[in-house]
Amino acid sequence: MTGSFALPDSVLPHRPPFLFVDAIDALEVGVSATGRWRLQGDEWFFSGHFPGRPTLPGVLMCESIAQVGAYALLSDPLRAAKLPLFGGLDSARFRRQVVPGDELVVSVQLGRMSARAGKGSGTASVNGEVACECELMFVLVDR
Repeated sequence: MTGSFALPDSVLPHRPPFLFVDAIDALEVGVSATGRWRLQGDEWFFSGHFPGRPTLPGVLMCESIAQVGAYALLSDPLRAAKLPLFGGLDSARFRRQVVPGDELVVSVQLGRMSARAGKGSGTASVNGEVACECELMFVLVDR
């Protein structure tokens, strides 16, 4: 499905300053999602990473991928009362710098799932160029 969806903070438990997705553009409930994060330049991490050359930390790109994946997962009414926590991060690769003014397009495909855990993979791109890719493992706990 593509189109307009609920704001990410209506589905996700994350809140600023730790919400790293602004919009969800495509959703297949429990399967996949695509979202966007527009980097304005006034985000808290840019002042120290790095002074004079602000760069989005790679770990926050991975977190943005995880949040878009969590949106796909938590949009499923059967899992809406759960909290997905990182269980692991594999094969993370950083391919390009992301700087203020960039819009990160994040796509996540959920993989194998059980009642208590799951896997997914995702990419974060700027203007069609991959900036980050990783595989996620998560555990589901009660909120």
